[in-house]
Amino acid sequence: MSSDLMNYEQMTQLALRGVVRDAIRRVIREDGLPGAHHFYITFLTRYPGVEVDEGLARKYPEEVTIVLEHQYWDLNAYDTEFEVTLKFGGIPKYLKVPYHAISRFHDPSVGFALQFDPPVDTEGSEPVVQIAPAKKPATTPAATALGAPAKKSVSKAKAKKSDDSDDTEPDNDGEKVVSLDSFRKK
Repeated sequence: MSSDLMNYEQMTQLALRGVVRDAIRRVIREDGLPGAHHFYITFLTRYPGVEVDEGLARKYPEEVTIVLEHQYWDLNAYDTEFEVTLKFGGIPKYLKVPYHAISRFHDPSVGFALQFDPPVDTEGSEPVVQIAPAKKPATTPAATALGAPAKKSVSKAKAKKSDDSDDTEPDNDGEKVVSLDSFRKK
């Protein structure tokens, strides 16, 4: 078998991260989540370009899972990252997350899930986290990347450590997780 000089696996990872970006953009375009859809997004808190509150970075040093459902503000989707303000312990916190920092995406309402390989950028290197100021205001740019006004709704946010297995994580019974291994020839 010859060497993969095209790097198809990396191209596939990039395309699947585009699904996450497009889902977030649709929420913005439609001024909210349609039907019962809601997103669990797990990302690496120490990935370069991630901006989180210092307290959240200490509480979730490796990964954090957020839920976009009812309470979120200032949701914006750009080509390489998204940003949102969520409440943690009743306090609004600003987050900026590059799509490459996402390790899992799940919409339990339809049993859709994606799991990503660790980003190539962080293998063998120590990623640096950018800590957002503790009192960063939840402001919105005049328009989103799509030209629509930002979502200004009230919703809930949940976070958990990646090594926790508490009851806030949805059950995966009958749900499909799309993995690159399923596409590889054995």
